[in-house]
Amino acid sequence: MKILVIGAAGMIGRRLIARLLADGGFRDTHGQTIPGQKLTELTAFDVVPADLSDLIGGRDDIEVVHGSAVPKPLGQGRTVIRILTGDLSDAQQAASLVADRPDIIFHLAAIVSGEAEADFARGYRINLDGTRHLLEAIAAIDSYVPRLVFTSSIAVFGAPFPDAIGDDFHTTPLTSYGTQKAICELLLNDFSRRGMLDGVGIRLPTICVRPGRPNRAASGFFSNIIREPLAGQPAILPVSEDVRHWHASPRSAVGFLLHAATLDSRQLGSRRNLTMPGVSVTVGEQIASLRKIAGEEVVKLIRHEPDEAIIRMVAGWPQNFSPVRAQQLGFRADASFEEIIQAHIQDELS
Repeated sequence: MKILVIGAAGMIGRRLIARLLADGGFRDTHGQTIPGQKLTELTAFDVVPADLSDLIGGRDDIEVVHGSAVPKPLGQGRTVIRILTGDLSDAQQAASLVADRPDIIFHLAAIVSGEAEADFARGYRINLDGTRHLLEAIAAIDSYVPRLVFTSSIAVFGAPFPDAIGDDFHTTPLTSYGTQKAICELLLNDFSRRGMLDGVGIRLPTICVRPGRPNRAASGFFSNIIREPLAGQPAILPVSEDVRHWHASPRSAVGFLLHAATLDSRQLGSRRNLTMPGVSVTVGEQIASLRKIAGEEVVKLIRHEPDEAIIRMVAGWPQNFSPVRAQQLGFRADASFEEIIQAHIQDELS
């Protein structure tokens, strides 16, 4: 099986690749590799080289190839990892990525919400044009219908909201990022309807707690107020503690992607995009969970510094969901925000 991961250098991309390499492919509910689902070739693509050295060091069952180099003859059971760089918004680049007909494509690449709002043209070029070029490149290959897992966002929804957003709520985004994702969802539906690909779109909750350094996502403070204090560093809270939002851990996000890759898409009908499960909590409840796990001294590292631009943006974000379709299809998320924090401690701080 050939797999293409677009956005492989990002946090979720690296975690997904780590899981695929650890499992050797896709596994069933009993932990057994699914027949025909063994990983033979994985292409890791991004605008910068994906650093996978910590995932593959010392493994003689893996061969790493940079660029378009031809791998050495493979031994039985060996996996080739290709590390490629480029710009998906270049139509020729998109075409070259799918030329060898990967069986499953994970499309994770995008610029984040704050950056897409600040740079209107770049947001549309990367988030929309890049996706459109990928879909068109797939459609141009005869008798090729890969599974394409597209990471959308709950930003496709816009206020006013019900108490819990159901599966039939309309997509009327209030940000450029959300608009770009909503357009891509429509394209995914249409290309799938016409039999050009087999698409599954998953609307990710805000992923928390994100490891590493803060990024330019407007939602970054949800992770910052947990990650930095746990590392003994101060964190800025730009909104009030009564702000409510929808979260899932990086661990759950990888689980969503793997489940979407093996899901029987006939169950989706003509509605190919799903809202993923998550945990709805206020910022105050986030802080209370942090206090319960790490203590008051850690919580004291959070400083309240209101930011009017972020406050206005957050006011138009969804707060709670009722993702019945995804749950019925077997998608599972964290049970509580405390579980999300514990996942971060186990995966990043242990």
